[in-house]
Amino acid sequence: MQRTARTLAGIVAGLALTFASVAPAAGAATTTAPEPGSVAGQTQATDKHKGKHKHSRKCKHTIADIAADMQPGWNLGNTFDSTGSDETSWGNPRVTEEFLDQIRAQGFKSIRIPVTWGQHQGGAPDHTIDPAYLDRVEEVVSWALDDGFHVMINIHHDSWQWVNTMPTNHDAVLDRYSDTWTQVADRFRDADTRLQFESVNEPQFANSSGEAAELELLAELNSVFHEIVRGSGGRNAVRPLVLPTLHTGSDPALLDALAAEIAALDDPNLIATVHNYGFWPFSVNIAGYTRFNAEVQQNLTDQLDLVHAAFTARGIPVVIGEYGLLGFDRHTGTVEQGEKLKFFEFFGHAARQRGFTTMLWDNGQHFDRTAYRWRDQALFDQISSSWTERSGTASSDLVFVPASGDVAAQSLTLNPNGTTFDALLHDGAELTAGTDYTLTGDELTLSAALLEQLAGDRTPGPADELVVRYSSGVPWTVRILNQETPVLQGASGTTGSFAIPTSFTGDQLATMEAKYADGTNAGPQNWTSYKEFDVAFAPDYAAGTIKLTPAFFAEVNDGTVNLTFHFWSGDTVTYTLTKNGSTVVGAP
Repeated sequence: MQRTARTLAGIVAGLALTFASVAPAAGAATTTAPEPGSVAGQTQATDKHKGKHKHSRKCKHTIADIAADMQPGWNLGNTFDSTGSDETSWGNPRVTEEFLDQIRAQGFKSIRIPVTWGQHQGGAPDHTIDPAYLDRVEEVVSWALDDGFHVMINIHHDSWQWVNTMPTNHDAVLDRYSDTWTQVADRFRDADTRLQFESVNEPQFANSSGEAAELELLAELNSVFHEIVRGSGGRNAVRPLVLPTLHTGSDPALLDALAAEIAALDDPNLIATVHNYGFWPFSVNIAGYTRFNAEVQQNLTDQLDLVHAAFTARGIPVVIGEYGLLGFDRHTGTVEQGEKLKFFEFFGHAARQRGFTTMLWDNGQHFDRTAYRWRDQALFDQISSSWTERSGTASSDLVFVPASGDVAAQSLTLNPNGTTFDALLHDGAELTAGTDYTLTGDELTLSAALLEQLAGDRTPGPADELVVRYSSGVPWTVRILNQETPVLQGASGTTGSFAIPTSFTGDQLATMEAKYADGTNAGPQNWTSYKEFDVAFAPDYAAGTIKLTPAFFAEVNDGTVNLTFHFWSGDTVTYTLTKNGSTVVGAP
């Protein structure tokens, strides 16, 4: 889905803390012969795509084998799920065969194509889908199948546009949902069984009597979906079907409810799906969770363990239909580079341990759909490496050297993650242990002489880089920056437009606190003094400002507000705001 359109229910589901942890297993056991009524009995080899890809599929014995063959996967986000007139309405270009070839070349084996149907659909009683739109979806699905992908399509933003009104509009919603899937199932009844149907994206319900009622409504939708598809004939009789938890969340009650649904349906070709965007405060950079620390890591581990226990350990394959960081909705820099790399390294490893198939959410912010390249190659290198191996990281990827005065040795804690330290490199050449650095256990100390050399003329800003090479995986890059304590200047403006002139002097902003004069928390989400990055505030390094947003001021009382800006160097800078109606004045 377009992450900025994500509903509160979906976000809250991602925030929920889990309360139990189970030992992970390597994955569900598989049988050596096709199950009765399984996809294996219907699978045929195909040689397609105008000779470009001669795709011959091995017979997959179980649905677990098929799910495993989908790893890794990618989402064609903000395209057919857009709620405008066509697939380009959210800013992405039209999909081409060449583009899908490029995605396949990145190593992805499956593609999730979210589809929002509502704006291309007539009213009751038939809710007819625009044939031209259905033709276009079929065209792209066919290209993807010809490319060798496993493909997943669904009902996407319809979930919050009209499906969510089911508690107060039950029969009308059920009729429209049934009509939608009847038409989609009929159109694709003879498509290759590498095409999968997902019943609904991030299911949610408004104005219900509570979670128990919502679970019943979702079970009803999933059951109707299953009945329609299986009864539509052709390859739909055995097509893999993907069923979500409520909100695609990982709370125990949601997982148990879906596990019970799947058991009741007694169908060998069902896959369970959840979404995972990590520990919510870290994922959006709020409440001071700027680092991928032990708490953030444990929360992710607990979530994945619960999913494994509910499904994989019982022989039900799991596809994590979307994963990433929610802060990417606004800017991929919401989470600091090294911390995001640690998240994706760990996530890929943890999912692989538990036998999950993972599908990266990409609404166009990762793979450039016109230039055909990754916007952040280092990020993709870490993601793709995690599909097969671990990579070593470190406590940080930033080392700050004072722009004036003496230079001292500095230390980083290495996180080998099962690898071993191999070398420290500068410009591809190995540095000398005992002179340039020392390694004691996992503590890597960079000598003062080395740092002074790398700092060059000490001009504030990026200076140089080092690379920690491990025995396997992606090397860890350490950026050396010359830095002085940032300087903030006085400013005046309005609640609709306010920016603090800032000399960052080589530093980078990590987070901001806001408190009233009496010490209570100010601004939105006042359960924490640390505000949400890129929502309440945002640095603009090129312009030399820190912007405070209208959303921040909308929940700030008149009077004095004391701000504390925390920078990655460890420096903090205080600043005072005075708000009077729509007028704002700031002073250091």
